[in-house]
Amino acid sequence: MKKLTLIITVIFLCIALIMPADAKMKKLAQTGMKFLDMDVVPRAIAMGGSYMMVGDDATALFYNPAGIAYTGNSIDFFASQTQWVANISYTAGGLLKNLGNLGTFGVSMIYCDYGDDIQGTRITSTEKGYEKTEMIDVGAWAVGVAYGRRLTNKFSVGGQIHYATQKLGTSVISEGTPAKENKVDGITYDFGTIFYPGFKSLRVGMSIRNYSADFEYEEETFQAPLTFTIGAAMDVMDFLGEHENALLLSIDALHPRDYTERLNIGAEFLLMDIIAIRAGYRSNYDEEGLTLGAGLNYSLSGLSVKFDYAYSPMTSFDVVNRFSIGIGL
Repeated sequence: MKKLTLIITVIFLCIALIMPADAKMKKLAQTGMKFLDMDVVPRAIAMGGSYMMVGDDATALFYNPAGIAYTGNSIDFFASQTQWVANISYTAGGLLKNLGNLGTFGVSMIYCDYGDDIQGTRITSTEKGYEKTEMIDVGAWAVGVAYGRRLTNKFSVGGQIHYATQKLGTSVISEGTPAKENKVDGITYDFGTIFYPGFKSLRVGMSIRNYSADFEYEEETFQAPLTFTIGAAMDVMDFLGEHENALLLSIDALHPRDYTERLNIGAEFLLMDIIAIRAGYRSNYDEEGLTLGAGLNYSLSGLSVKFDYAYSPMTSFDVVNRFSIGIGL
């Protein structure tokens, strides 16, 4: 009991240190390449985004690469579709290969479709003060290579390198000069750890996502959406001894570069390892709060298939729906 009390105390002290003293002080417009920060895993967002200590398959590539070290499959595949606001959509996928004692290797990708065509304009000395130019071609994508390994039976580490690129069309800086392509690309890094202190299924850890050098459009530099996260998760049904069902609780404290600190809390009830019911809450978000979702797991002849859905209402926009499929061999 003393060990559990110490662990819980340490977790809440860390959360207290990362949470803001004054939540009114908002850091805004500090980063670019925001598509790298998008939640593209329905299981994760259904649990309020508190997923850093939960993912143990290809979905972990998008939250904490240390989680891929715990995959029980030789090969694991994940793909998702997110229909965001303003007809923006995100397509994401991941693939893992478990090499046993050598660790687990993975690849990931995310593609952002900005939806409707965007009409280009530029300032002129005409009566309207502007004139139309060509339609603007915009888009963004990133691919990543990851590695995770258990260093002991209680501790794992993982890392991921992304090549990311974003194109925001072309523009004319001054009249009479050629059009300039607004495109940036570069490398970003993720790193994470997971530690099992030895109290039932409790695990704690941290992750750093989207660390990078500065990107630059013309003479304006900006940074990727760097986020530092600490978290914990546990199946509280462990207190009942042997059980067929699971009730997973998780909590993540986030320190983003471009906003004040946030807290994500989530729960997942898994019935007979087949049907999952999920709920979560995202604290200190402008548009998001309560999240809900469900999942279905099916196994046949060594093949496992997962279908997940997340429902996240927005304060000023329509509901955002996310769907995914996972396959393990």
